[in-house]
Amino acid sequence: MAAKNTYKSNSLRKADKRARGFSFSFLKDRRFILSIGFVLIALSIFMLTSFLSFLLSGNSDQSVVEAFFSTGLRDSGLEAKNWLGVLGAITAYYFIFKWFGIASIFLPPLIFNLGYKMVTRNELVSTYGMFIFSFFAVFWFSLLFGYATLDAEDLSVSSLLSGGLGFQLAFLFHSLIGWGTYLFLLISLVVFVIYFFNVTELITFGNPKMENEPSGELEDPDPYVGDALAREEEIVTDILLKPEPEKEVIPQEFVLGPKTAEIINGQAETKENTETAGKKNDDPEFIVEELSDQEVASDQLEIYDPTLDLSSYKFPPLDLLKEYEIRSGQVTKEELEQNKDKIVETLINFKIGISNIKATIGPTVTLYEIVPDAGVKISKIKNLEDDIALSLSALGIRIIAPIPGKGTIGIEVPNKNKQLVSIRSVLGTEKFMKSEFDLPIVLGRTISNEVYLADLTRMPHLLIAGATGQGKSVGINVILASLLYKKHPSQLKFVMVDPKKVELTLFNKIERHFLAILPGSEEAIVTDTRKVVYTLNSLGIEMENRYNLLKEAQCRNLKEYNQKFISRRLNPNKGHRYLPYIVLVIDELADLMMVSGKEVETPIARLAQLARAIGIHLVIATQRPDVKVITGTIKVNFPARIAYKVVSKLDSRIILDTGGADQLIGMGDMLLSLNSDIIRLQTPYIETEEVDKICDYIGSQRAYPSAYQLPEFEGDEADIGEVNLSERDPQFDEAARLIVRHQQGSTSLIQRKLKLGYNRAGRLIDQLEAAGVVGPFEGSKAREVLIKDEYALEQFLRQLNDNTNHANTQD
Repeated sequence: MAAKNTYKSNSLRKADKRARGFSFSFLKDRRFILSIGFVLIALSIFMLTSFLSFLLSGNSDQSVVEAFFSTGLRDSGLEAKNWLGVLGAITAYYFIFKWFGIASIFLPPLIFNLGYKMVTRNELVSTYGMFIFSFFAVFWFSLLFGYATLDAEDLSVSSLLSGGLGFQLAFLFHSLIGWGTYLFLLISLVVFVIYFFNVTELITFGNPKMENEPSGELEDPDPYVGDALAREEEIVTDILLKPEPEKEVIPQEFVLGPKTAEIINGQAETKENTETAGKKNDDPEFIVEELSDQEVASDQLEIYDPTLDLSSYKFPPLDLLKEYEIRSGQVTKEELEQNKDKIVETLINFKIGISNIKATIGPTVTLYEIVPDAGVKISKIKNLEDDIALSLSALGIRIIAPIPGKGTIGIEVPNKNKQLVSIRSVLGTEKFMKSEFDLPIVLGRTISNEVYLADLTRMPHLLIAGATGQGKSVGINVILASLLYKKHPSQLKFVMVDPKKVELTLFNKIERHFLAILPGSEEAIVTDTRKVVYTLNSLGIEMENRYNLLKEAQCRNLKEYNQKFISRRLNPNKGHRYLPYIVLVIDELADLMMVSGKEVETPIARLAQLARAIGIHLVIATQRPDVKVITGTIKVNFPARIAYKVVSKLDSRIILDTGGADQLIGMGDMLLSLNSDIIRLQTPYIETEEVDKICDYIGSQRAYPSAYQLPEFEGDEADIGEVNLSERDPQFDEAARLIVRHQQGSTSLIQRKLKLGYNRAGRLIDQLEAAGVVGPFEGSKAREVLIKDEYALEQFLRQLNDNTNHANTQD
């Protein structure tokens, strides 16, 4: 007997009923918000005009208002002397005479500022701060005037100054605490000023020197401030706008600064130039007497601000990004019903009953969750992927059996009308703007239309793969834009490798702000595949240098180290410095692997293994998901991977270790593999023009004198004619034995096995070449080992040492 479909239609009837009900979606309509903004502006002007007219006419309309309901509109309107007629008289009468008195004059500016923000998406002053100030002023002045005129003979004057509400409030306080009301008013004013204006210290007179400040001149002036104190340009403070909720209208502009900035009344307060003002009592100075390398008198020093050299830097505003009109109804009710019926019909044809089905609409695909009848094998439904795709006449059907964390089976069906996810719609969300991640990157929107935000420092590296034209380059630009909108140039540097020479060239404009460069290089973005090996090995040297700094500072990771440095617990005279995050971006790995092979794979794998703790993170993309490109060594060190649409299931398995990427529909549709979870996302769209505007905006601002300098790297093709074998490295013999034993003449082998820095390993390989142990440099190939066994090597080393000793004796 055929299995009966037990799907209940009652739930659909309820859903239809809810669909026909009232919707609040109009509240998100930009036209509605714009209209409300103009109404508020008009209302504020109306209130202010009616208040002024009421005060200038000396409350002459009181009788008109009181008789309004008995005499009628015509008679009252003719008698009203308010400039705005009887309605203006009523408004002023209630706000001033009945409620708050002349303190009501603080309300129209508040309403005007709110309307102005809704119309222009900008604020004249902070709306939140003005709201607090206005309401405090209204009640405080109302109480003050009420208590001051409590014994006045003419009650109309008291009501005019304090309002009826203020008068009653004053009478209540007088009954409770009497003349202590004035003391209450004074204390409340002081407390309000302290909190509203962020007052943390009182002005003191006399000797400004602190008691705990050491007397006499310190020997070592603070090397932190450097050129920052010598700058003479005006410091521009940035306004921190309150972010709007996710999926609401996106604010026009926001500025995100470092956490170390002190926010006062909505503004980021910066330090003024103190060089010409002479030495002040709070100037940061190092105490170097009787202190260890890591002990500095931090309690007497200001917190170090890494952004001080570029304190006027302004973060890119959202205005630079395009705002696309959000079209509602991307997936119609008819489309949902048709897809549901076809899914149910297909399952019934294969004798599979379901008890429930529901749909979750995303920007690109809709997820249908089904609950099968008891006894139905999950594998049976999974095998129907092609049959369901045939019945729906759609490409990109993906079955998730089961959905992790749920007792349901998911069927992802592409929408007929796909919704564009713009970069502005995700960067403007509250989730991104308030993110506390160290390196926040937006990857897209989920099927439930939520913004998916990740921290690159926790990934800690990202591998991106997919066929040509499916969204890899756009995805990289989205990641870079996310970081540029959240990080200051002092906190982040990029090392960019672009073998295609066209994808990342726009970022040349921010070279002196955000890019890192090899010493002597003409361009910060590496486009010559032969120089990639130098760049990667230079990063390896940077990694080792940073690990040495962390070791001396007794820190486990970059965050702890920088926190110690900021709090003045590390001395720059001992080599310590603030370390920015470094993100290595490689746009096409396949081309590099084809040219340089192991010389590229080895340093990439080493960086991926070790560089997380010292703040170096990798974002690598390729359009060839091949085992020769995404090797096992690389793959195992990239737990976070993104797959765009690929041609075959084999390609999907190479990237994700599972199928699914071959079922994607392209145009930014992707699968993210992270912590054994597979998440389907829609990559936000960012145009080249938008990237250009962001780079122009950043590049037009004051920058550092040069790009961030990576350590110098000496390649294997260095001139060996100048090598002096009489000054061989102490580990020359051990390196020679290692090379002969493995029959592999490479710098990376010496570096890895002997745990040496790349510079020293490079000098060793030059000495081995000069001595005749290995052959000359041959590009991507390993050097030829000229000595074939260890016995011959020992004889060679004995003779070489004898010759060296004989030469030294003659000298």
